[in-house]
Amino acid sequence: MNHQQLNILALDFDGVICDGLIEYFATTKKTYQQIWHDNQISDDLALSFYKLRPVIETGWEMPILLRALVLGIAEAEILADWSAIAGKIIESEQLNKKELAQKLDGVRDSWINSDLDAWLKLHRFYPGVIDRLQQIINSAVELYIVTTKEGRFVKKLLQERGIDLPVEKIIGKESKRPKYETLRIIRDKTNTAGTNLNIYFVEDRLPALQQVAQQSDLQLVKLFLADWGYNLDRDRNLAKENKQIKLLSLEQFRQDFTAW
Repeated sequence: MNHQQLNILALDFDGVICDGLIEYFATTKKTYQQIWHDNQISDDLALSFYKLRPVIETGWEMPILLRALVLGIAEAEILADWSAIAGKIIESEQLNKKELAQKLDGVRDSWINSDLDAWLKLHRFYPGVIDRLQQIINSAVELYIVTTKEGRFVKKLLQERGIDLPVEKIIGKESKRPKYETLRIIRDKTNTAGTNLNIYFVEDRLPALQQVAQQSDLQLVKLFLADWGYNLDRDRNLAKENKQIKLLSLEQFRQDFTAW
C-alpha cells in the first residue's frame, strides 16, 4: 500500500485490541440461565463457543449461539449457515433480538457493578497492543475505536490499562449505525479543510470491511483484516484475493505504519 502520512486510525475493539472470549462465554452463560432458566450449562461448551465466535456480528446472537450448541446443532452446520439457524431459533422460541441484547448488557452491567475486578480479569489484551495504542495516542494520528460493543464497556477496559480516550473517540453499539457510516462521519468531521484524508480501518470481521469497500465515497479508506481476531481461514483467504483489503498480522500492527 502507498503509505502517505496517516491522519486517522479507526480500530475495532473485540478481536483487534481485546480478546474477550472468556468474558463472552461467561456473560452469555449467565444470560442464557436467565432466558431459559437452565443452570446446568456445561463449561465444556466453551471451546465450541470460542471456535464459533467469528459467526457472531452483534450481542443478541451470543445467547442464541449457546442455545444452538445446547440443542446439539453441529459446529459445521453453524459455520455453514449461521444466519438461518439463528433466525429459526428466534422464530421457533418466539424471542426478541432487542430484548436479548438488553438482557446481555444488563448481565454485564450487573457484573461490573457488583464485582468489577472479576469482570476485568476475564479480558486479555493482545500482546503489545496497549503499548502500540499509547504510541499512536502520543503521535499526530487521530485514534478512534469503532465497535459493536457498548462504548461504556470499552472505555472501562481501556482505562484499566491506562488508555484514556475521550468519549467521542469511542463509538460503540449505542450509535446504532453501520461502521461505514461511522467512518463517513469521522471523515467529514475531520475534513474541515476539504482535503483528502488518509484513513486506515482495522477490523477482524470481513463482512464489515466488505461493506466499507462497497461505499463509493470511502474508496480512499485503507482496509485491513486483523488475522489474529475472530475470523476464519475462509475469511483470510478471501481477504488475500481482495485488492481493497489487506491481511494484517499482529506483528505488523505493533510496528510502524510503514510495515503495514
